[in-house]
Order: sequence, then structure tokens, then C-alpha cells
Amino acid sequence: MRLWSIHPENLDPKGLVALWRETLLAREVLKGKTKGYKHHPQLLRFKNFKDPLYAIESYLYYVYLEAKKRGYSFDKKKVRVKKPLYRIIPVTSGQIKFESLHLCKKLKKRDPEKYRLLYKKKTISLHPLFYLVNGKIERWEKIK
Repeated sequence: MRLWSIHPENLDPKGLVALWRETLLAREVLKGKTKGYKHHPQLLRFKNFKDPLYAIESYLYYVYLEAKKRGYSFDKKKVRVKKPLYRIIPVTSGQIKFESLHLCKKLKKRDPEKYRLLYKKKTISLHPLFYLVNGKIERWEKIK
């Protein structure tokens, strides 16, 4: 499971579809409706928010908007938030750098054009739920 801190606009089609599915799964985990993934480190920042379900619903909303912008037909009924949250969860500069490099590795193989566009960016946009703070890679990140 990868719940990107970077904006969904940076993802290739395969990545955006995977993010949609993984966010729907994350929501079910936060609701306590799954047996697995309960302790997945990617969920910590949502669990630490005062209303984890509202946070994950807001996250999903912005993924939906990116899909809609691209002309995808993601099911709007699966997004259950009327007024999404905005810039409420901190993310470190080290985490953004890590995710950017991680995504570049994926895109280099899957979508060379998207890779070139991302690689040329001086700054990478964040998912609208997050705001940037200085720091190293997040403690919950699994580094291979």
C-alpha cells in the first residue's frame, strides 16, 4: 500500500488507479472492516489525525478530482465527503524527496514521458491534504 504524499497529478495512469484502490482499502482498514493491513505504517498519519475517516475521505476526494480531470470514470458515490479537508497533515521534505525518487524509478520503466516531466520539475506538488515541514524521511516509511 502506498498513499502518496505527492499530488496525484504526478502519477501515471497505472499509479493513479492503484492509488484509488489502495485508498479505498485504507478507508476500510480505518473503519475496522478488514483483517489485514491494520498496522500498516502508511496509515499512521491518518490514525494520528483527530478524525481518521474524515482525513482518508478527504484524501480520496482529491484522488477522485485528479481522475475526473483526466477523464477517468471513478465512482463518485465512493467518495463520502462533502467538504474535504485541506493542508491538515504535515509531511517532511525528506519524505517528499524519497517519494519523488521512488516514483521516478517506477515511471522510468512504466511511463518514460511522465518520468521526464517529473524529473525536470524543480519542486513537486503535494497532495492537497498535506503541508510541508523540514525533516528527514518519515519514521513510518519502509526503506529497502
